[in-house]
Amino acid sequence: MLYMNISIEKFTKKINEIINKVSNKEKESIKKVAKTLAKKYLEGSHLYVFGTGHNHCIAEESLHRAGAFAAVTPMLDSRTNFSQGIKKASANERNKSLAKKIIQKYKPCKNDSIIIFSNSGVNQLPIEIAKIAKKKSLFVVTILSIKYANSLTSNPDKILNYYSDIYIDNHSPIGDTILQEKNIGVSSSSSIAGIFILNSIWAEMYEYLKDEKILPFYKSSNLPKSNFHNKKLENKFKNKNIYLK
Repeated sequence: MLYMNISIEKFTKKINEIINKVSNKEKESIKKVAKTLAKKYLEGSHLYVFGTGHNHCIAEESLHRAGAFAAVTPMLDSRTNFSQGIKKASANERNKSLAKKIIQKYKPCKNDSIIIFSNSGVNQLPIEIAKIAKKKSLFVVTILSIKYANSLTSNPDKILNYYSDIYIDNHSPIGDTILQEKNIGVSSSSSIAGIFILNSIWAEMYEYLKDEKILPFYKSSNLPKSNFHNKKLENKFKNKNIYLK
């Protein structure tokens, strides 16, 4: 069989290579993050997830998702997703002045945690969110492409992971696209890698939380009797998560 230069077969091969890199090279960091987040949950703290642009979608993935950790609130903001248009979203993810108001909206407390996604690792808004979170004594986890970030700046304090307690490399290439043809890249990897990392953290956290009286992971709303379980979680976390009210 003759395949085109760009095809589902090539994409499958390339994306699996990235997932395998994350699974093998970032395994210990993912396990460490999960252990810390589980411990903090048992101590009464809360988790937040933040991302701009397409990483805003990964933050949304953490909200009331089947199989997702329940004690988590995405820091969503209409100025940084695409609901007001791509131009505004692109400008705003580089606008660090928005960070303070976003943090004030969600009111994270000392000893809470935050996971921040930024593929390039150099946009100013995620960096400013990380800086403020550190000052507030949150446990800060950042997820980015180290290769991409290092290609954009040689100054470590201009890269997101500089302000984190732990960072995880998503191993996406420079420019994010994984198939190259005729001077253009096709098909990106960072969203898939980011969601894989997020769910890997949930999987590792389960081992520490599986004996909890109310298991803090949501069930699919379409499953029989799932509402009974999910309602307990909603009631437990609605004071911290504005999207559960």
